[in-house]
Parts: sequence; structure tokens; C-alpha cells
Amino acid sequence: MTTLVVSDLHLGGRDRSDVLRHDPAALDALVAALDGVRRLVLLGDLLELRHAPAREVLDGARPVLRRLGAAVDEVVIVAGNHDHGLVDGWLAELGRAGPPQLELEHRIEPAHASWVAGQVAEALGVPTTVAYPGVWLRDDVYATHGHYLDLHTTLPAFERIAAGVSMRQLGPVPLPATPSDYEARLAPIYGWLGATGAWAPAAIGRGASGAAADAYRMLTAGRKGGLRSLLLAAGFPLAVAAVNRAGLGPVRADLSGPALRRASLDAMHAVTRHLGIRAEHVLFGHSHRTGPLPGDDRSEWGRLMNVGSWVAGGGTSEAGVAAPYRAGGTARIAPTGPPVLERVVWA
Repeated sequence: MTTLVVSDLHLGGRDRSDVLRHDPAALDALVAALDGVRRLVLLGDLLELRHAPAREVLDGARPVLRRLGAAVDEVVIVAGNHDHGLVDGWLAELGRAGPPQLELEHRIEPAHASWVAGQVAEALGVPTTVAYPGVWLRDDVYATHGHYLDLHTTLPAFERIAAGVSMRQLGPVPLPATPSDYEARLAPIYGWLGATGAWAPAAIGRGASGAAADAYRMLTAGRKGGLRSLLLAAGFPLAVAAVNRAGLGPVRADLSGPALRRASLDAMHAVTRHLGIRAEHVLFGHSHRTGPLPGDDRSEWGRLMNVGSWVAGGGTSEAGVAAPYRAGGTARIAPTGPPVLERVVWA
């Protein structure tokens, strides 16, 4: 069975950064890439549930979902951090019997996972399964969204700082760990952020790019001039130092392209060690940084592959690597051989 993996579509975002809803040519290109593919894996952050109520998000996402479902025989949905609500119902049911004991893969019927997941499956119109926190695509290929890396990263993003608060209460993630250890520290954060879309729809979310990318753009603008931007840029290292003094780090003020890449890769390597993931190939998304790409140091990546995102904006740049944050990445997995990273579009 040939499988195509895509991540971080962020369908339904009010900032209109979700490429597949607003660029018909990009959607056509992805559907064309599904020719000959039996199984499509949507590897987290399929929906942008932090910007608006779920019904509004679903209304915007359905046309894209119908096109994707019509092109394949089956779909596997993996929940991420921006659409953690896809598995809320299932996790809540597990919790009624005591602390959930999560393994690396659980397969759930969409309607049992949540009302939202059931609606997504109905829109896709083909046999659909929800997998969480990841899915084994072959004995040697494991795929997960990658949001667990937020407990290990040194990027001063909001979720990392909030995770620092959780770890002050519960302690750091043990080694070895289980997915339950990660969920205990992260799920309350996702629940709170998801509620902002459900209960405060007028307060449109920050956008799907993430706090680190926003901070990078602010610092870059500061170098170009403007008193307010310069003052913000000058204060950023002081704010990072304050976070570390409060015991919510460690985080670093370096938001250069190479620093963003290394921080996410180091953190994801830590996740694989803590969870004991022994797959030869580990696919993830979350950071929106496609790779490894030509020009990358393969030794940094090891067995990791990031399938990128379908979010417009481009993100940061890196010398010697072409558009690492541009939308349009996929990973193709044949019955044998290593996964193949493909750029379908350059949105």
C-alpha cells in the first residue's frame, strides 16, 4: 500500500493562511499527488480549532476534505496541538477509569474520538480512522504530529513557557516516559487554548505560524528600523532571561533560522528517546520546517523527517537551504524503501 503523509493544513483559520482553502491550484496539485495513493495520513493540525468555534472551522474545511477523501481509499487522522479537540471525547472517557495509560498508537473510530472527528470523517466520505498520539505506517516507520517536542525545546514560544509551568507542578518528563506523561503536562494547555476559539470567537488567534516565528519577524523588523520594533527587539533577551530565572525554561533568545531548526530537531530526538520509539524512520510536522532538504546536514536529522506544512507565510530563511518553511511538503511511503520527501507546491 502506498501512503502519502501531509501535516499542518490548519484548515479553517481566520487568518486565511491555510493554503488549500484559498489556493485552488495548490489543492489541485495535492489531489494530483494522490494519484495511485491508497492511504492518506493527515498528521496533525488538520483543523485550526483555536481561531473559531468548531462548526465554523468545519464549514470552511469541508470542501477541501471532500476533495481529499475522493482521491484515496482510506484516511488516517492524527491529532495535533491545534486540533487536540479531535480526541477530547476519547481521552475524557479514558480518564473516567483513572489516569489514561497511553501507548504509542491507539486507533479510534472518529465518532468515538469526538463529535468534531466524526464530522471530519463524514466530510471525507471514505473509511477513516483516528490515531493518537501516532501511527505505525510500517514496522519501521512511525509518524506523529510532534507536539510533544514542546516539553524539550528551547524556543521561547508560548506553549513552551506554559509547559514550564506544568513541569514546575508535575516535574520534568521522566526517562523512560509514556505518552501519558506528555499528555499530563500538555493536554491542559491545549484545552485552554482550544477554548479561546470556542468561547471567544471575536478574539482571532495569533495565526498558525507559532510564537517563535512571530518573534523572529518582530526581531527582523527591529533590525530594519522603527523605534517600537527596536525597543521590542532589545527587550526580548531580557524577557527570555526572566523566563529562565522563573524556572520555566531553559529557553534561548536566538531565533535565527539555524537555531529554530536545531531546537526543534534536538527536542524531537529527545521525544524519541523518552518514548523509546525504535522505528528506523520517524515522521513529524508541528514546526513547519520541512526536511531534510538539499543543503541540510543529514547528521542533524538522523532518522527524523519533517513533512512541513500547508500554511502560507514562508517563515524564516536559512543560508544554503531553499525555502525551508514554504508550504507544500509531503512524504510518500511505498511498501518498501525509505520515505521520500516531496515538495508538491511552493506556496
